[in-house]
Amino acid sequence: MSNTVAENAFGRFLKFWRKVHHISQETLAFKLNSSARHISRLENGSSRASESLIKDIAQALSLGERDSNHLLIAAGYAAELKTVDFNSDNLKWLRNAMMLNLKALDPHPSVLLDSSANILMVNKAWVGFYQQQNADIEHITNLYDFLFNIEIAEKNDKTQQDTLSVILMSLQQQALFSNKQQDHDLQQRLAQSSNVPNDWQQRAAKLEPMASFRTQATIKGITSTFYSVNSTVGALGPTAYASPPQLTINTLFPEDDNFDLTNFIQGDIKHPLLSY
Repeated sequence: MSNTVAENAFGRFLKFWRKVHHISQETLAFKLNSSARHISRLENGSSRASESLIKDIAQALSLGERDSNHLLIAAGYAAELKTVDFNSDNLKWLRNAMMLNLKALDPHPSVLLDSSANILMVNKAWVGFYQQQNADIEHITNLYDFLFNIEIAEKNDKTQQDTLSVILMSLQQQALFSNKQQDHDLQQRLAQSSNVPNDWQQRAAKLEPMASFRTQATIKGITSTFYSVNSTVGALGPTAYASPPQLTINTLFPEDDNFDLTNFIQGDIKHPLLSY
């Protein structure tokens, strides 16, 4: 049963959208210069649509980006994502919502990222947290570049090496899936970091990626462990990750319940990406 469900997801999507727009198999076939028999075979899973045919179907059914991508993914193809400018005028409401979200997370260090881990917004706690580590955070533009190249207390720390390995594997698989040059460039750049173990691929293969991982930070000479938690900000639906802008909020929570976070938000804290 599970194999049938997986194999015919595209057919169910196609049949659903035909009925939404009251288009018969014959009418759709005419629009595509195809045959009703072929449309029927696509819907029952006995034929597989090419990527170009799926795009033609999406156009014939007047589907938007989200629903066109659902068709592509259901048939086993990669989604096609348009570039969305987070700083555009029509997304002012979203920037305000993200600012309120980050503000509410104080005193936990939090940062808003795009799909390539470029930093879009930060909260006061994030600025104060890394200022206490004497990091030049005003010039940090990519969180992964920062995390992969900061000095860690112990170069051979297993937790830290496992964390970097899992992140790197996730980026590798994202690059393989999207085949975008920017994704390949990010993964290859991070892999050159001296903090990455030589056997990162083998390490990551044994570890399942999660939305959270453990990391370390040294503050005033004392090394502490934190949970780094990623929360996806996306659209509703089975493929929310395919709806731009693809945003993630990364937050640090101390493993030690007695760790005092309030001092990170004290005083006059400023940063170019801090908007409150």
